[in-house]
Parts: sequence; structure tokens; C-alpha cells
Amino acid sequence: MTGLMVSMLSFIAGVKNKFESEKGATATEYSLLVAFIAFAVIGGATIFGKDLSSWFETLGGTVKGWSNK
Repeated sequence: MTGLMVSMLSFIAGVKNKFESEKGATATEYSLLVAFIAFAVIGGATIFGKDLSSWFETLGGTVKGWSNK
């Protein structure tokens, strides 16, 4: 083989390894995204929890009234 061909093969192998190693970074990014969404849901439930609870109790009472008629 010529020197140029060896250099090209090693370059291609390096690029291939670079793309294969990126899969772990993608999984890490998705796990961070899931964590941020979980924190947002927990924060929303903490802030609006009592208001939502009373709203659902009122809604439940209204729906229960519909079935008694």
C-alpha cells in the first residue's frame, strides 16, 4: 500500500470511531432532558398541588351530581 492509502484508511477509521463513541453522549443528553422534565413536573405539582386538588374535588362533586339526577 502507498502511504496516502494508509493515511486515508486511518483517517476513515478515526472518523468511524468518533461517530460510534457519540452514542453514549446521546443517551446522556436524553437522561438530562428526562431529569429536567421530572423536576418541572415536581415543581408544578408542588406549586399548584392544592389548587388542582380543590379543582378536581369540585369537578368530582359536579360530575357526581349529574349521576344522581
